[in-house]
Amino acid sequence: MAGDQAVRRQAQVLVFDADDTLWENNLVFERVIDDFLAWLDHPTFNRAELRAILDDIERANTVAHGYGSKVFLRSLAECLERLRERPATELERREIDRLAAALVEHKVELMPGVAEALDELAGRHELLLLTKGDRAEQQRKLDASGLLHHFRAAHIVREKDVETYRWLAGEHGFDPAVAWMIGNSPRSDILPARAAGLNAVFIPNENTWVLEDEELDPTDRGILRLAAFPDLLRHF
Repeated sequence: MAGDQAVRRQAQVLVFDADDTLWENNLVFERVIDDFLAWLDHPTFNRAELRAILDDIERANTVAHGYGSKVFLRSLAECLERLRERPATELERREIDRLAAALVEHKVELMPGVAEALDELAGRHELLLLTKGDRAEQQRKLDASGLLHHFRAAHIVREKDVETYRWLAGEHGFDPAVAWMIGNSPRSDILPARAAGLNAVFIPNENTWVLEDEELDPTDRGILRLAAFPDLLRHF
């Protein structure tokens, strides 16, 4: 990897993830899951077993239907139906909606130092934003964040895979070798970006969705690991 001074002196293309990188997101889903599993109060399965069943359902639904709160609610209902071996009642569906109301009411709260760091980085580099999920839902969060003016463009995509990153490089005409994908998800931000030839900055978030977790190669010199978002200013 290039030394810190070389990175700072050269204009780079910095591509930012949104959820759980710029603001907390999955933490709200985790709170809803906690409430949901407590409400289920299954007589046989413990919490870990219930969570494994829900994870399997979510994994299948994200492939078939994408991401976002609507798909998440679908997964909760399917989990209930699988465990109780019958369709959910109207009362149960209303309770699921009530438990998940926090997803709709949740206000976007930026990670510490994000706004200040982006303001400084935008003066030195070209910033892009790449997020996946339900278009309307993601756009609402982007608008509420007050951050869009920092980015040359913001893209909401169905999935962040290798082809997405190759498309992004072609769309904006940049050399992947001088671009960096910055995010918290190994599966969506780091590994596919590296496979497409970009460098990557991994900023872990302890609340990252379990389905986004994958092992990173500790010997990969194209991955910069930072503890917090403002640490970007020491490298870019």
